Amino acid sequence: MSSTIQIPPSRFHWAIARAGFDFDEFLHKNERVKLWMNNQAQPTVRQLEDFAKKVYMPFGYLFLPELPKEQMPIPFFRTGKNNSDTAVSLNVRDTVSLLKYRQDWLSEYLQEQEEETLPFVGKYGLGDSPADIASDMRRELGLEGGWASHQANWTDAKTLLTRKIEDQGIVVVFNSIVENNSRRKVKVEECRGFVLVDAYVPFLFVNNADSKSAQMFTLAHELAHVWTGKSAGFDAQRMLPADDPMEQLCDKVAAEFLVPAQLFKEFWNEKPSIAGAARHFKVSPIVAARRALDLGFMSKPEYFSFYRNYISEEYHKKIQQSQGGDGLSNLKVRLGTTFVARLNVALKNGQISHKDAYRLTGLKGETYQKLINKLHL
Repeated sequence: MSSTIQIPPSRFHWAIARAGFDFDEFLHKNERVKLWMNNQAQPTVRQLEDFAKKVYMPFGYLFLPELPKEQMPIPFFRTGKNNSDTAVSLNVRDTVSLLKYRQDWLSEYLQEQEEETLPFVGKYGLGDSPADIASDMRRELGLEGGWASHQANWTDAKTLLTRKIEDQGIVVVFNSIVENNSRRKVKVEECRGFVLVDAYVPFLFVNNADSKSAQMFTLAHELAHVWTGKSAGFDAQRMLPADDPMEQLCDKVAAEFLVPAQLFKEFWNEKPSIAGAARHFKVSPIVAARRALDLGFMSKPEYFSFYRNYISEEYHKKIQQSQGGDGLSNLKVRLGTTFVARLNVALKNGQISHKDAYRLTGLKGETYQKLINKLHL
């Protein structure tokens, strides 16, 4: 018979809450844990290991003398708030930590290869003009003003922008779950995206559960953070920034990057239509409406009314759609082509082991090789 271990009931309570589970529902599905909390039974080591996996927690946390003080490695901003809020879900925090782990490895690897820092990282600051920053971003990426209007649709525009960003050595990750775990969702209303700024290899995360056109704005917003040199996460509720100077600057830069003010005015004077502007500039109707609000073509009450109606329509469309897609293609966007390409070079050169490559990607050997073959690396 396996020996049991006594764990304070409060530790189980903390672990369940930390994982974001409904407490009563979790205990209903896990009667054994309920017995532990009521001191009616004691768990074995194996049972504790299973419990730790269920609540996505390092096993050792159960035995620490004090509860760990977990903090986000970056500020996380909420719309309407004037300071960063670190009270995010475990799924968001684990996603940030995972990408930070990958970034730390890749940044160190690039430095060992004596690569140069990226010249545009932190090039601008709060005192600079949003139009100047947006113009420099387009110039570095090789895009002209109004570039998106020449693309057939939102998907093509997002694909082009992503490729241009990755060509600059920036890792772009599209995902809506923690790594490859479909049971651990990263909710759009909590995190539209975040950016980890690094002089050698910035990482951009875009919530892939968001609409394709909305992802365009998130990409541009995160790119602005790279140019201003500040890491951050954001929820961008109602497509509005937090009451933080840097967040507001990056929002203005993103708007100018995607929808230049002069081009929007010219379009609006000929055809004052939100839907038309969204199609033309390949952004979501919400972004087009925000641009109309910022440039004085729409009042705040009109904007909020439009937003409510649009979100309601989007919700009903979304629940009718099914998630799918090719598994390897999903892995490609979840990892980022730039990251996988760099990792595979290190593996081929014997600078990293297969075991480490699998750990960094969260993939097993066969799946890893299939992905490499698909990417023709």
